[in-house]
Amino acid sequence: MTDAGVRILVVDDNEDNRYTLTRRLQREGWMDLTTAENGREALDRIARERFDLVLLDIMMPEINGYEVLRHLKTDPSTRDIPVLMISALSEFESVVRCIELGAEDYLPKPFNPALLRARVGACLEKKRLHDQELSYLAEIDRQRRRAEALLHAILPSQAVDELEQFQTVTPRRHDDVVVFFADIVGFTAYCDLLAPEVIVANLHVYASTFEDIASQHGLEKIKTVGDGFLATAGLLLDNPDPVMASIACAMATIASARILPLPWDVRVGIHVGPVVAGVVGRQKFSFDIWGDTVNVAARLAGYGRQSGINLSAAAWERVRTRIDAAPLGPVPIKGKGDVEAYRVSPPD
Repeated sequence: MTDAGVRILVVDDNEDNRYTLTRRLQREGWMDLTTAENGREALDRIARERFDLVLLDIMMPEINGYEVLRHLKTDPSTRDIPVLMISALSEFESVVRCIELGAEDYLPKPFNPALLRARVGACLEKKRLHDQELSYLAEIDRQRRRAEALLHAILPSQAVDELEQFQTVTPRRHDDVVVFFADIVGFTAYCDLLAPEVIVANLHVYASTFEDIASQHGLEKIKTVGDGFLATAGLLLDNPDPVMASIACAMATIASARILPLPWDVRVGIHVGPVVAGVVGRQKFSFDIWGDTVNVAARLAGYGRQSGINLSAAAWERVRTRIDAAPLGPVPIKGKGDVEAYRVSPPD
């Protein structure tokens, strides 16, 4: 470390010592040198400027070398700056004390050029390696936080915590979950008629808005399936009124789709019942839910040709005294037969 980026502070109350030491350091290639004639001046400079090494005399007026060293090594912002003590041979016991306080090494007076070069060079190399280690650790921490953020974007927080602790997520059955499924009316036709970048840009705005709306109403987005959004209420997060929260979420989602750059009509299906939840995949994790409840909600979302909120009888039973709905009669559900359903119309 003999480049111009290395900054060294020489602290000695003796002007001849400061001059001799700085001249010899310059001969060895260290040109960015600063001096201080006492401990107080040294601490003031270190507080304002960056230094890679401090050469510190022990016996000085006002604040001696012990106090300067103690201050540097107890301050988290300066404790990693290496310190070489400047001492006479008669001060050897004092040097030992300084090394116990955290000094790297010492330089005896009179200054020997070879010893000066070796000890200053060793301290600077150690500082360079330490700075490099801190840089690596900071990058590792940045990458770890980035990976955690990506994982949280894919999986619910509870699943992430379990995955990090046990390297797996145990599948669980949840008996009373509101499943919310939304899809776009005529989405396939849009894809056939419009440019892909237009469709994807509009879908991105729609998806981002839905995530915010779902979070505001206490729903958990599970995944996107093409143009469809699957969410739940009461699965991993407590929700005191999950069906009503899902209806409010549906209303807001339909309204937000109508004001997109490319307006869309959205249908929502809501059902309540048991689901199985878990994480699948090894290289690409995916949190998902399965069961008849999911299928019914998805089929209800596909029923009809205009915006609306279709509730199963089980979901309607939870809110029938608080909201108006029109009976749809028996609705055919693939694999299940006809089921009673009710329609809540969104505001015009």
